[in-house]
Amino acid sequence: MGCTLVIDTSYGSTVGVVGHEPIVETDSRTHVERLQVNIARAVADAGLTPHDIDTVVVGLGPAPFTGLRAGIVAAKAIAFATGARLIGRNVLEPQVQWNLIRRLKAGTLGDTANRTVLTLAVNDARRKQLYFELCESPLAGRGNADDAAAGAAITDVSAIFDATGSASDAKIGVSAPVRPLIAMDIDYPSSIVERVNEAVRAWREQTGGDVIVDIIGHGAARYADTLASIEHVGDIVDESVLDGGEQGLGVFAADALLAYERDPQAPVEPLYLRRPDAQIPAPLKHVLGHAGAERSA
Repeated sequence: MGCTLVIDTSYGSTVGVVGHEPIVETDSRTHVERLQVNIARAVADAGLTPHDIDTVVVGLGPAPFTGLRAGIVAAKAIAFATGARLIGRNVLEPQVQWNLIRRLKAGTLGDTANRTVLTLAVNDARRKQLYFELCESPLAGRGNADDAAAGAAITDVSAIFDATGSASDAKIGVSAPVRPLIAMDIDYPSSIVERVNEAVRAWREQTGGDVIVDIIGHGAARYADTLASIEHVGDIVDESVLDGGEQGLGVFAADALLAYERDPQAPVEPLYLRRPDAQIPAPLKHVLGHAGAERSA
């Protein structure tokens, strides 16, 4: 009996087997220490053994590097030990699917034929910055060559729900890939506002359609006063797809599988985006007329 294990340490840590409630640690001081214990517990609570794992999905960030690296190293080690397939996924683009599901459940999605929900997915980068990506909804068919190449987008988000009103693994993530309007980056909130407003204006000039911009992800609430200056702003929600329990875990895993099908050779490496803090030291100063010495390890 195969299963999919999800590991993410881009914000605290989330560990879980698809189809079961995940274990979430939000304390950034201890989540890495508890990671291995939580992985073992998640597998055991699902009634499985490590050898039942056939796929490991790991969040690649973007996120601060140290905690992020711990999750990726753990995922690689488990995949190596069990022979499971290893799939990496950035944690921003799955927010688009999650945002549409969130709106549908709240009854606020509206008419997708006449209004497009854009998602500004964010994650707290610390140092008063945010990781972010602005994405177009995969719901409304754009009628262009990109849609034809990617596969027709679903036109009714309810297609991802089963008859009971809960999302099913088989139906989550069946839409066409999301299209970034601003590629993944890191910036200060005030600069993000300017860049998003410029991108949305260009999008509206091209499409002529009505639009709303939701801001979803960790860090959204911290900078809500600044982000509220985004034109056509909608909801500002400080939560991630991986805060969505069993359903959110399934959305993330299904979205990762969709991305893997498009590019199975994509590297499973951390998305840090910042320049490293460490710098190559300058040569030692000249002393008594001697040439400067070279530093060595």
